[in-house]
Amino acid sequence: LVSHAALFGRTEVIENTLNPDFVRKFVLDFFFEEKQNLRFDVYNVDTRSSNISKHDFLGQTFCTLGEIIGDFLGSAGMKLWSPTLSMRLSLQDIATMQLCANKLDKKDFFGKSDPFLVFYRSNEDGTFTICHKTEVIKNTLNPVWQPFTIPVRALCNGDYDRTVKIDVYDWDRDGSHDFIGEFTTSYRELSRGQSQFNVYEVLNPKKKGKKKKYVNSGTVSHTKIRCVPNPSLILGNPAQPTSLHYMSPYQMNTYAMALKAVGEIIQDYDSDKLFPAYGFGAKLPPDGKISHAFPLNGNSEDPNCVGIEGVLEAYFQSLRTVQLYGPTNFAPVINQVARSAQDITDGSQYFVLLMITDGVISDMVQTKEAVVNASALPMSIIIVGVGPAEFDAMEELDGDDVRVSSRGRFAERDIVQFVPFRDYIDRSGNQVLSMARLAKDVLAEIPDQLLSFMKSKGIDPRPAPPASGTPSKPPLNTRI
Repeated sequence: LVSHAALFGRTEVIENTLNPDFVRKFVLDFFFEEKQNLRFDVYNVDTRSSNISKHDFLGQTFCTLGEIIGDFLGSAGMKLWSPTLSMRLSLQDIATMQLCANKLDKKDFFGKSDPFLVFYRSNEDGTFTICHKTEVIKNTLNPVWQPFTIPVRALCNGDYDRTVKIDVYDWDRDGSHDFIGEFTTSYRELSRGQSQFNVYEVLNPKKKGKKKKYVNSGTVSHTKIRCVPNPSLILGNPAQPTSLHYMSPYQMNTYAMALKAVGEIIQDYDSDKLFPAYGFGAKLPPDGKISHAFPLNGNSEDPNCVGIEGVLEAYFQSLRTVQLYGPTNFAPVINQVARSAQDITDGSQYFVLLMITDGVISDMVQTKEAVVNASALPMSIIIVGVGPAEFDAMEELDGDDVRVSSRGRFAERDIVQFVPFRDYIDRSGNQVLSMARLAKDVLAEIPDQLLSFMKSKGIDPRPAPPASGTPSKPPLNTRI
């Protein structure tokens, strides 16, 4: 494992196999706001020498630490060069999961059932040891239990294929809980997350032995859990080579730099790399209608762009097809993202709106109202100011010192982060350094803002579905 061109550590050597399963773990400091590049080199060990050059080089792979974190639990699949291999990295020792049940047996005479789950770890001698109990969900046959965390070692002693038994009970006040049924699985199966293969039949052996037509006593499955940033791009005003939007063949303009700097880091937390991207303040072909929230790719049915490079392509293409036009209204785009966020307030998704602007804002009253309304929703707003303009209005929206207010109402949370790009421009003209500085500062508040929403709503941490055994990513989304 090589980090920042320095050797970080080596795994153990596994002899005589083409499919090694490495166990040694590495602890690295993770910074959400930084792009932490990693390189993994694979060698075939021929001698006892500690000199790496004495061994046969098989191949290497590159990724960022953010990509690994984006996969959360399970495995991260990556391709190596020369030849194509697959690597798995053990991410953490704490499993977080959430389960639900459907059509459980009715056990209460005057109600339905009060179900809860009991997890058991299997021991080497064939016995089982209880390792977790869920909370009781009253009077339902279709319970959804709260997410919970458990050390993997407690669940399966580190053996992902060890049997895990789960009993389903109906709670009774006197402690004589009624047995509904049971099923078995393993941590490896559970870590595959929500799928048709992770729906378990709850079986009651006594009922099965007595009733010929007995099918099951219900089913238990994973719930769908998604937790994501979700940025959107905002467009400005192009013209001559002096414009902030000028498409130079030699270097990126400041809009593209800001987009690339933030997008390349935050995209690591997305699974499909499809990013909806919008512009505002333009006359659209063919009739010149003014729009304050138009898809950069011109497709109102599907505004998604493939990857950050796709967003950049759509941005440059839009400069050729639309006529940028005032006024510059922020509220329509903020409200558009808020409409998406207000439909999902259970903590399964979190939206981040990235706005890149030259600082001119025409609808401050409406924008402040939109920000106050959005502060109660699972979303953050990043504003990057480009160019030499005065950004007093933007500073007013950033509630670090005084919360934004509108018509006597204050924002529930500080959700706006504003930075002027010019403060991060490297004097020597190094664009890479400028972009790294910008991303580090502008993304620094996002984790705390996400946590502040979850805490304000009393939402416990909820995991992304663990990656499966194949090199695939969980359904995390980030939209730019």
